[in-house]
Amino acid sequence: MAALPSSTYRIQFSKDQTFQTGAELVAYLDQLGIGTLYSSPLLESGAGSNHGYDVVNPGWISVERGGIEGLDALLARLREAGMTLLIDIVPNHVGVDVPKANPWWWDVLRNGRGSRWAGHFDIDWSAGPLLLPILDADESSALEQLSVQEGSDGPELRYYEHALPLAPGTGEGTPQEVHERQHYRLVSWKRGAAELTYRRFFDVSTLAAVRVELPEVFDDAHREVLRWVHSHPEIVGLRVDHPDGLSDPGGYARRLRAALGPDRWLLVEKITHIGEELPVSWPVDGTSGYEALADVQGVFVDPSGAGLLTQFAAEHTGVKQSSHTAEYEGRREVADTILAAEVRRIAALVPVPETAPSTEEEPGEAANRVRDAVAEFLCAFPVYRSYLPEGRHSLDTAISVARTRRPDLAPVLETIYSAMLAEPRGELATRIQQTSGMVMAKGVEDTAFYRWNRFVALNEVGGDPGRFGLSPTGFHAALAAREAGSPRTMTTLSTHDTKRSEDVRARLAVLAEIPGEWTDLLRDWAARYPLPDRSLELLAWQCLVGAWPAAADLPSFQERMVSYLGKASKEAKLVTSHVDAVPEVDAAIAAWPGRVLGDAALVAQVQAFVDRIAQPGWANSLGQKLLQLAGPGVPDVYQGTELFEYSLVDPDNRRPVDWDLRRALLARLDEGWLPEVDAEGAAKLLVTTTAARLRRYRPELFHGYREVPAEGPAAEHAVAFARTDKLVAVATRLPVGLAAKGGWGDTVLPLPGGAEDWHDILTDTPVDGSAPALGTLLSRYPVALLVRPA
Repeated sequence: MAALPSSTYRIQFSKDQTFQTGAELVAYLDQLGIGTLYSSPLLESGAGSNHGYDVVNPGWISVERGGIEGLDALLARLREAGMTLLIDIVPNHVGVDVPKANPWWWDVLRNGRGSRWAGHFDIDWSAGPLLLPILDADESSALEQLSVQEGSDGPELRYYEHALPLAPGTGEGTPQEVHERQHYRLVSWKRGAAELTYRRFFDVSTLAAVRVELPEVFDDAHREVLRWVHSHPEIVGLRVDHPDGLSDPGGYARRLRAALGPDRWLLVEKITHIGEELPVSWPVDGTSGYEALADVQGVFVDPSGAGLLTQFAAEHTGVKQSSHTAEYEGRREVADTILAAEVRRIAALVPVPETAPSTEEEPGEAANRVRDAVAEFLCAFPVYRSYLPEGRHSLDTAISVARTRRPDLAPVLETIYSAMLAEPRGELATRIQQTSGMVMAKGVEDTAFYRWNRFVALNEVGGDPGRFGLSPTGFHAALAAREAGSPRTMTTLSTHDTKRSEDVRARLAVLAEIPGEWTDLLRDWAARYPLPDRSLELLAWQCLVGAWPAAADLPSFQERMVSYLGKASKEAKLVTSHVDAVPEVDAAIAAWPGRVLGDAALVAQVQAFVDRIAQPGWANSLGQKLLQLAGPGVPDVYQGTELFEYSLVDPDNRRPVDWDLRRALLARLDEGWLPEVDAEGAAKLLVTTTAARLRRYRPELFHGYREVPAEGPAAEHAVAFARTDKLVAVATRLPVGLAAKGGWGDTVLPLPGGAEDWHDILTDTPVDGSAPALGTLLSRYPVALLVRPA
């Protein structure tokens, strides 16, 4: 078993942040104390992609990001620094937005079922020609815009910027006649949701799923990546994107482990529900860390704020609704709309005998009932998916929940359930398991999390908005379980997919301590500047306050909020949506940030409130970061978040990072500077580099886990743990409440073993006694990292 990285640092490579950029950053990351650069996907993807998950050529390193030469140079720099590389890979799908860029897809369009690559895609050929949803809504007029032109690879069918191959022997005729002779049909983009004949990544029609469960597809999809892994020992391992979309995630993990070998780190981007564990049969080291995010953030949220915030949300929206109800409604909506094609395909596999039409049942009603039952079943899973045959528990829960909700569908539901158990690897069971995760992701993360906005700091990937905070006891239990069960897993606080950065969530956590003050302001502000949807108002004002920047950045912040609210409102699907946009609603939402930020008096009010919560927000940020970096698992730092970084959902969290500023601040820290806890964020850089360096150069300290309880009147405001008997991390929680009590008072922290030779390496000061007073220990910073001599 290979040695674990001490920590990782996630970099989003693109045409603007290339492998050369990464090579230039190695010295900085080395100085920061990072052990492993964690790369976004490296293979050739769509032109201009800022994420890399739309791979178009699995056999080629991205030229736009720097090509083979650039990657070689990056690896050489890492090798010189004694660092390693973790690579993100995408086995579930490929990008097909520009068919000519993807040689597999281009050949399938040209040759249909006769293509060598036809079996690589999950296409329902029995349904007729492959449907491509690229036309405007009015298909008849859109088809008139077709033309046949000579391309670099022979004649092509053109529709505006779209170029598609012609099948051999197409013959002469008008473009419309030629179109009718192809292996594909161009249809309105609106028909994709209900009629698409190929499996996608969620509802994204430009990402076509591949059948990586087939050995030949696995080999074609992984050949280049595995070649690099085996020829470069500095590549520490792989992170697998979205395994829940695969037909057999466990089988895939075993095949990949065999191909990768036992000495590489292997992680899966698996979003687990609270309390859910990875299947024991998967030979992986852990996940990409969302469950740790929920645990670490949770201990900084005051549970006592739940009542008033819940009451206010119901009052403001006029709807009293639980998070679970909102999640169910979101899941059912996406199952009936944007994922209707997947539901239809599954329903066709359900072994329900056709019944003759009667006076009680109209023609087609039986088929509708089956589709209804499939949708209901998909919406009832307590987790993203089951993993048959070993994942029986979640399946049992799903059938029980679905029968309770819809007893009228019980016979069909029982048929589906029994068929899945009878053939756990059959097509019906496979497709239901693949699709339940799609319904969860689109219905919960991308619908309910934009609708149910009581307290949006909790509306995060891998989290549960219904769990309002986590007690210290629960926090320690979760981290102890991680150390015991999955010490090789990754942990994270921010990723390229998080809805809000860790520092936005840390600032918003303060609202739970002052719910009355916050709701009074929100009520007034929302009345002055309403939005077309009341729940969107809750989201907008929280995000405005949570991401509020320095005064100099307010003009660009307006643009960021316009983009964010446009996306958020369409994801919520309440008053507008991506599919059915409402122009006047979209215009009102787009105008809102400008109206708010154009009111000087209101801006002053918001600024005053942000100033009020800034200091406790910074305390939360430092606490979160220290507990993540010192806790069990391998901590990841998302690009730029070693300073306070207030970003919203992508693409906002992929904005350029000021690397020169970070280098300059780190150089000052190395000269002995102890920065103030202020907006500059250098205190967070101090916490990050101190903990990262300690992990890298003193790895023997980071084993084991036990709570270190404080004693005294403010004990509940401290959260501390020991890793071995020579390292203790301590952070302040609920800082507003602590200040209201008058501070730490006589509260002390009895250290392990009664030893007195501890040292706080953040401030480079000795610790006074074996049970130091927290008022003294945390006088400079709201966190401390204590170490005893080796």
